[in-house]
Amino acid sequence: MKAQPSQTLQILQIFNQAFVDHDSSPLEHLIAEDCVMESVEPAPDGTRYVGRNACLEFWQRLANSRDGAFTAEDIVAFGEHGFIRWRYRFGPELSKSVRGVNVMRVRDGLIVEALGYVKSGDASVATAVRSATASEPAK
Repeated sequence: MKAQPSQTLQILQIFNQAFVDHDSSPLEHLIAEDCVMESVEPAPDGTRYVGRNACLEFWQRLANSRDGAFTAEDIVAFGEHGFIRWRYRFGPELSKSVRGVNVMRVRDGLIVEALGYVKSGDASVATAVRSATASEPAK
């Protein structure tokens, strides 16, 4: 069953809010078993995560991290596809930022694909993302 734009938009809004609120709990109910995700780093291809558990674990760490802050610039959906344009602030006192976009696909009310892209030539962005999603908390 193909997602309707309003359903896709609602799912993307809930997904995004988890990162804004630093609360990964809503993500539990949004990720399909066959989800595929590509993170924004390392450039140029990112890291590919396959399966619900791999995607969920990455997103939970990123959402719960207090090392940065996401702000949505725009969330748009059309059919089963949508995108989230965002700004991520990081560094001392969140003084640095980068803009990016997630290109998403929703099927049967669950996220099945998420491809992350970022505007950056700055190596500190990759370091910030790695730090926020590391298995062990940064010291």
